[in-house]
Amino acid sequence: MADSKCGCCCGGGGTADGGDIKQLVREKYGWLAVSAAHRKRASCCGGDTGSDAITRDLYSEAETQGIPVAALLASLGCANPIALAELNPGEIVLDLGSGGGIDVLLSAKRVGPTGKAYGLDMTDEMLALANRNKAEAGIDNVEFLKGEIENIPLPDESVDVVISNCVINLSTDKDQVLREAFRVLKPGGRFAVADIVLTRPVPQAVREHMALWTGCVAGALEIEQYKIKLTRAGFADVDVEVVRTYSDDDADSIVPPEVISQFGKENIAELMSFFVSAFVRATKPV
Repeated sequence: MADSKCGCCCGGGGTADGGDIKQLVREKYGWLAVSAAHRKRASCCGGDTGSDAITRDLYSEAETQGIPVAALLASLGCANPIALAELNPGEIVLDLGSGGGIDVLLSAKRVGPTGKAYGLDMTDEMLALANRNKAEAGIDNVEFLKGEIENIPLPDESVDVVISNCVINLSTDKDQVLREAFRVLKPGGRFAVADIVLTRPVPQAVREHMALWTGCVAGALEIEQYKIKLTRAGFADVDVEVVRTYSDDDADSIVPPEVISQFGKENIAELMSFFVSAFVRATKPV
């Protein structure tokens, strides 16, 4: 259901509904793709320009050499799954919710001409931007696919590594996402994603708030829930490693002003300690 890198893309208020979330994600990430195509960085919650506390400083200068500016401007992840995945020459990689394509292009460089990197996204504007970035970068071993991460358009056991960057939290059917990831992985394949996770339960009002759902907070799984769901999908060697925490100092760049007003600064300050960026690892048994 939900594709395109998250970072923090906040819509209006209201109660979260699966269909509404899907439509809002399409609209917001379509807008972000257009902004990036016009060389404009759009921070989803903190204003029209600049990066927020979730998306900033994810890649080194060496990694991004040769990567188109528009791919960098459309980067809305929460960590660097390429560093996590330890990609090898000749491997086949799939990025769930590939957005403007930065992680796909970086993966393609790692696996080399004998390997391949797929990007999967449901947003037409993001797919168009990703294909322009692919052409500008001159990287041939890349293919962007249109589809939803709950229904991956690839055969069983066809990829070595599944990556994703702050996207799975957006899905309203995470069990199906993880089952699909397990299906397309080869035996011994690796699940290596960056995502927003919760260190403790959030209040129901937060869970149901549309802006906080599309902002990657309300839809995030608690760490133990993530581990349980991966195990139920068939994965082994499951691990969740916290790589970045947030504080009330980060609230203004992550949470929309109307949400701060609605919940109150004190409650938002507490909420900021509930969620973290994490590396999520697992393996498909041989």
